[in-house]
Amino acid sequence: MSVNPKPLQLDDVSKAIIEQLQADGRRSYAEIGKAVGLSEAAVRQRVQKLTDSGVMQIVAVTDPMQLGFYRQAMVGVRVSGDTTVVAEKLAKISAVDYVVLTAGSFDILVEVVCENDEDLIDLLNKEIRGIPGVQSTETFVYLKLQKQFYNWGTR
Repeated sequence: MSVNPKPLQLDDVSKAIIEQLQADGRRSYAEIGKAVGLSEAAVRQRVQKLTDSGVMQIVAVTDPMQLGFYRQAMVGVRVSGDTTVVAEKLAKISAVDYVVLTAGSFDILVEVVCENDEDLIDLLNKEIRGIPGVQSTETFVYLKLQKQFYNWGTR
């Protein structure tokens, strides 16, 4: 029995629509339609199906530094007990924007966005390390975001 769910089979047109939106999420349905050979209404319908099914989201990605969040970090978390319970609690913290269960040195990786170092210290001491089951943490402070793209395409 496979642990991974069977991937949704997308036709070439749906893949092309996704790639168009990954390049520019504000691209109009009419523009996408011209690029993929469909009407505006057909593109709108396909995009709705892709978002309703959870295959994709259309979101605004911000630059945290321009919004006053000057400290970003990845926190490796070692857990005793059920990692999914700890991950669910971490996901509820407002400063946390990414939680993933992992294999290796850490059980969970958590990306955090804070206004400054004081906020990061408080987050680590009062929230993350206070969660039952959190055994230890290791923090990797971001010095510079070199690359962050969401246009890796489809298969």
